[in-house]
This record gives sequence, C-alpha cells and structure tokens, in this order.
Amino acid sequence: MKTIAQQLNVKDFPFSIKDANGNEIYYEDSSGFWFKIEYDADNNEIYYENSNGYWWRRKYDANGNRIYLEDPTGMKIYNIPTNL
Repeated sequence: MKTIAQQLNVKDFPFSIKDANGNEIYYEDSSGFWFKIEYDADNNEIYYENSNGYWWRRKYDANGNRIYLEDPTGMKIYNIPTNL
C-alpha cells in the first residue's frame, strides 16, 4: 500500500497536511515514516497512529482535561493530570 506522499508523487519532504484550524493531521518524511492525528471539536488530539503500528486514543472532559488514554498494549489510564 502506498503512502499519501507516494500516491501524490511528492518529492519535497517533510510532507505535511493541516486541517482548517492549522492542526497537523498528517506528516510523512522521506523514509516513508508517517503519522496521522485526529482532533475533536475543541482541537484536542484524540487519536494518533503511525507507520510503525503504534497508536493511542485520548478522551477529554468538558474542561479540556485528559481523562482517558489507551494504547496498543490495551493499557487504559483514567483521570490523567494535564501537567504531564
């Protein structure tokens, strides 16, 4: 499967895509390593995935405090302090 940069025949790296809010939603370097990030309506990072197979998922409370984190090991952490 081709990466986004390969599909677009990009030659200048690093290659990055940003959303309408200026958040980086996709990044790729010349080695083919890539990551993508998803954001919620408040611009909090809620999902990350990279070409090595690593990912995480976060949730936030109404005040923007991280309250949940899950990663590929299945580890779930709740009520994470925001000052980490």
